[in-house]
Amino acid sequence: MEKAKDNYWLKSGIINILQNFSGTFFNLAGFYILVRVLSKHEYGAWILFMGITGIMETIRGGLVQNALVRFLPAASDEDKPRIITSSFIISLSLSGICMLLIYLFGHLLTESWRTPELLPIIFLYPIVFITTGFINNFVSIEQANFRFQGVFVISVVRQGVFFLYLFICFVIGIEVSLIHLMYVFILSALLSLLTSWIYVKRDFVFSRKIFPEWIKKLFNYGKYGFGTSVSSILSGTIDQWMLGSMLSPASAAEFNIAVRITNLIDVPTSAVAAIVFPQSAKRIETEGRDAVKYLYEKSVGTILALLIPGVIFLYFFAGFVIGILAPKYESSIPLLHITLLYCLLIPYGRQFGTILDSIGKTKTTFYIVLVTASLNLGLNYFFIKEWGVMGAAYATLCSNVVGFAIAQIILRRELNVNIGNTLVYAWKFYPEFYTKYLVPLRQKSS
Repeated sequence: MEKAKDNYWLKSGIINILQNFSGTFFNLAGFYILVRVLSKHEYGAWILFMGITGIMETIRGGLVQNALVRFLPAASDEDKPRIITSSFIISLSLSGICMLLIYLFGHLLTESWRTPELLPIIFLYPIVFITTGFINNFVSIEQANFRFQGVFVISVVRQGVFFLYLFICFVIGIEVSLIHLMYVFILSALLSLLTSWIYVKRDFVFSRKIFPEWIKKLFNYGKYGFGTSVSSILSGTIDQWMLGSMLSPASAAEFNIAVRITNLIDVPTSAVAAIVFPQSAKRIETEGRDAVKYLYEKSVGTILALLIPGVIFLYFFAGFVIGILAPKYESSIPLLHITLLYCLLIPYGRQFGTILDSIGKTKTTFYIVLVTASLNLGLNYFFIKEWGVMGAAYATLCSNVVGFAIAQIILRRELNVNIGNTLVYAWKFYPEFYTKYLVPLRQKSS
């Protein structure tokens, strides 16, 4: 029994690591090709479009997926079809609302960004959006049944098909257009849907009846997580949207280059957050708030220790890195210097949300993220008018500093968190890593 449990965790851990690695690879490799086959204007337009789609996917996923994963594992055989049916009803309702908004405001967006070439792409996107709605529900059912292999394969199919098209065009020299990218986007979504159905069909149980009590229960659970997710992604895309409308899509592209490179070294933050959430939820019940305080300080310190070498390298070799990844975007170098500064604050904010959600303070997390996003919006407007593209970087830095300060005040009040301890744990990480892992490894090899 114990061996089976160990095998489960080992297998799940390996699959999740592979999924994170494959996602990072496809994103980086696709980005490397896109900046070479598209003009600055075209790349900026595609980034703006992807920002819109990301918002809508997050709206639906934040409201539906967490609730489905939360309630399905412990549900009785009688309740499982009710939960799945209710989840699909919420998902389809949101999809309908989002599609209506696309058709109503698509013209306004493309006019604001001066990107008329995006209009047919935006009107084709509902095909993808409906498809991903089913995929996300199927993936959530897989996760609720503690299976991750299907989730990994589905992710690889969707990202891999899109990257394969880019790679073939890049190698052979085929011209890439935005509308062709959209066609491949649709194809990859449809293939992912087929793949997800193959994995989930044995556990997919549906009901022909509507269950208002379960719709209400799922909605009430997901609404604050949904609000936090939307506010968070808005905070991360507001600057690029405003650059696209106030300056040009090319300006949004320049800023996106710096953000993408910064995100490469932010991978440890997401990985540690996924580990901390269940641990924090468990420890608040069994060991009390002191244990959660330690978990926050230790996890942030660990992430900082992993981030700092990458931040230092990128800061001093920004020109070299951008020259390799995106040689047409030398103007992004000063932007990268600014984005790297607030990259060091991200672990504090991400773990703040993780810890507060785990101790039942999801409403507080939502309000903090909402305040930060609103501040980011206002600062971007004034700073972009004053300093152009650099103003977006300054605005995001300032809003992150304010969000960081508010979060630390709340953590101090709720858990007596000491920010100095995070720096101590970061410093101690290096000798601990050396003595616990490198020394035994050298002894085994010798």
